[in-house]
Amino acid sequence: MDREQSSASLTSAGLTIKPSEQCRWDLVSLGEVMLRFDPGDRRVWTTRQFEVSEGGGEYNVARGLKRCFGLNSAIVTAIVDNPVGRLLQDLIYQGGVDQSLIRWVEFDGVGRTARNGLNFTERGFGVRPALGCSDRGHTAVSQLKPGDIDWEDIFGKHVSRWFHTGGIFCALSESTPEVAMEAMKAARKNGTVVSYDLNYRESLWKAIGGKKRAQEVNRRLAPLVDVMLGNEEDFSSALGFQVEGLDEHVSKIESEAFKKMIEMVVKEFPFAVVATTLRKARTATLNDWGAICYANGDFHGANFHEAKCRENLEIFDRVGGGDSFASGLIYGFLTGQGPQWAVECGAAHGALAMTTPGDTTMATLQEVRRAMQGKGARIAR
Repeated sequence: MDREQSSASLTSAGLTIKPSEQCRWDLVSLGEVMLRFDPGDRRVWTTRQFEVSEGGGEYNVARGLKRCFGLNSAIVTAIVDNPVGRLLQDLIYQGGVDQSLIRWVEFDGVGRTARNGLNFTERGFGVRPALGCSDRGHTAVSQLKPGDIDWEDIFGKHVSRWFHTGGIFCALSESTPEVAMEAMKAARKNGTVVSYDLNYRESLWKAIGGKKRAQEVNRRLAPLVDVMLGNEEDFSSALGFQVEGLDEHVSKIESEAFKKMIEMVVKEFPFAVVATTLRKARTATLNDWGAICYANGDFHGANFHEAKCRENLEIFDRVGGGDSFASGLIYGFLTGQGPQWAVECGAAHGALAMTTPGDTTMATLQEVRRAMQGKGARIAR
């Protein structure tokens, strides 16, 4: 189903999604956009040059929906108006995400009051895992407060079919969870589907209360979520659910253990959809990769939908794989394809995104469909 063909509300997996022609955007994301510095084949502390790109957990989802899947998406964020901020703007232009909702913050000359976030990330290889070092304290977006964004204008006047945010944005400051809550309430009031990626990052939470604080924040927001996303660490560290057999030491992907965890989650929080990636990192460059989607809609009692595991998937750059899974999954629901197709689309898109450098996808919809069909990697010409 193409965007132009959607003329009525879609109902799938307990989600009611507005028709596209009634909405300015298919999706609006709330989160930080940082500059990523990639040292290529070297380490962060040994390189003498970096490749620069943009990225951020919530932003990557909006970019994937636009760049790969051709839907209209926008990012709500804050950027300091200086040359670094304008570099970010130029990179966002290349991804096609609508910038009209960006809040530009005056530069004070040195960044005492607000700055733009930087993220130094090396890809990892073999037994050496990927490594990230963020420099994002006191960034402009972390200083957003309730009332700064006119959410009623976004969801009530211009309208978006879907709203996405997550645990990375909510870990940036004391005020960002309140901004997320304000946005989620406005979205739900206006009939917009709300998705949330738990995206637990220990480095972000450790100085502000650790797992305990993360769970307090995420449990408070969870009742406002329709579609909850995450992996085993996210559901454990960010929501406090524990299931035996779900840790980095398991020998293979245990989908049954994930199903037990999801069943625990939906007993407490009746989400319409819960989706999780399944990953076993054999090495930094060789992973088993799959996904499961739980959906509580009326489709013949089959609540769990699983994408076939890709064993020994070769990884070029794993950062952003989960975000690309999320954008593929959301695309499936926005186009009325149903949960099985959606989880397969998400898994295929995530797998492809990890074959190229940077946080954001370089895949095409044709490539995603080809991967979903299980076609090989022979040269296409």
